[in-house]
Amino acid sequence: MVARTKLTVAYLGGGFSGWQRQDRGRTVQGELESSLTKLFGPQRIVVVGAGRTDAGVHASAQAAHVDLPDVIPSEVLPRLLNARLSNDVRVRSSTRAASGFHAISSALGKHYTSRISWSEPDLPWQGLRSVVLPPPSDPALFAEACRQLPGRRDWASFTVPHTDGRSTVRTIYRVQPVWRRSGLDLHVFGEGFLRYQVRRMVGALLDVGRGKLTIKDIEDLLESPTPGAPLYTAPARGLSLERVYYRASPRLSTPGDRP
Repeated sequence: MVARTKLTVAYLGGGFSGWQRQDRGRTVQGELESSLTKLFGPQRIVVVGAGRTDAGVHASAQAAHVDLPDVIPSEVLPRLLNARLSNDVRVRSSTRAASGFHAISSALGKHYTSRISWSEPDLPWQGLRSVVLPPPSDPALFAEACRQLPGRRDWASFTVPHTDGRSTVRTIYRVQPVWRRSGLDLHVFGEGFLRYQVRRMVGALLDVGRGKLTIKDIEDLLESPTPGAPLYTAPARGLSLERVYYRASPRLSTPGDRP
């Protein structure tokens, strides 16, 4: 008997070429599938992730589903997998899912955090999931720009040009800056995101706070989408997928929510 299983996975993105399996390069999906095959093989096992995070992007709670032989209890599976995985990726939980559950199509939304520091951190491990950038000279203007982004909009200006006809319309629920003494955590909640979208949103907001862009510039890019617009893309190292929301998840508007 095969059972659909939902995994919650955390990883440091610095050592990976992204989530999605590739012919070359180490990936999170590839590591998970290799470890699962060692446990359940010889048949090929495919893990489907909710989000295809780019190279260098981290996750606190990436969601995934996988169909597995029903021979290992769900509560035991994380321990067995983690014993076979490298230290920069961990399966945090494993639960039996309904047969119709799909990590991508069942998702209601996602929460990303971009962690920015104004200077190199005192503790070396703090820099693994943050990026050092100059602070905005006008924090109030930065915050005002954040309030302009929520809504259902065409984000073609904030992603790579698409040639396959896929829609670039997405709904952003909330963009919330949380200021720290030595930096900023920018929380972004939305139904889903395009490639580089969050990093370009962060870059554009920082440029507004530094006087390089105006709020009107951002409004123009949203009202008249310009594929390939020359926007600053914030480094991947500061970005983390914090949570994927499903029907039983808490609301999407509180940065403190964790699995």
